[in-house]
Amino acid sequence: MMGMTEPKEGAEHALVERCRRQDLEAFGKLVDVYQNRVFGFVRRMIPNPDEAADVTQEVFIRAWQNFARFDGRSSVRTWLFRIAHNLCIDRARRSHRAPAEVGLVDPNEGEDIEISDVRWQPDQMVLDDELMTVVEQAIMSMSEKLRSVLLLHDKEDMAYEEIASMLSLPVGTVKSRLFLARAHLQNALRRYTEAEA
Repeated sequence: MMGMTEPKEGAEHALVERCRRQDLEAFGKLVDVYQNRVFGFVRRMIPNPDEAADVTQEVFIRAWQNFARFDGRSSVRTWLFRIAHNLCIDRARRSHRAPAEVGLVDPNEGEDIEISDVRWQPDQMVLDDELMTVVEQAIMSMSEKLRSVLLLHDKEDMAYEEIASMLSLPVGTVKSRLFLARAHLQNALRRYTEAEA
């Protein structure tokens, strides 16, 4: 089921106030709006779909339990993603899964890689599937610090300032992590295209 669209600021504020008063119907509406996006983020942080579903559920349990403390300085979306990010990091620490360190090429030496629109060419569709696998593997091999910034910025469309606030980081750190994450991806794509050539 697709999530509903995000409520307008005034409507979200009204839902938040109802959630603070422990209104389950209002909270259910927020869950409907954000559950798919939160799961999508968690799923990219945690490769196992069952674990990702468990963490997503825990995000909303924590939100429900702590809504009285939600101060409204950030949006509900940012607050939920902060909870999701923290739970993903905690899960990785508990399971002692440290992503492999990956050497990065000098980003100034790299060339931009263009992927053409090949929707109607079956042989290219197979290559595109392989390419998506390469991209997913590259994202999963990043440290959680790099991966979360990349996903929040590029997938969830969050601004640098929003991510910085959410993760309690300086904006410059967010930008440098995003740069490193993209360089890591570019390196993986370069290796793939060189192998295909």
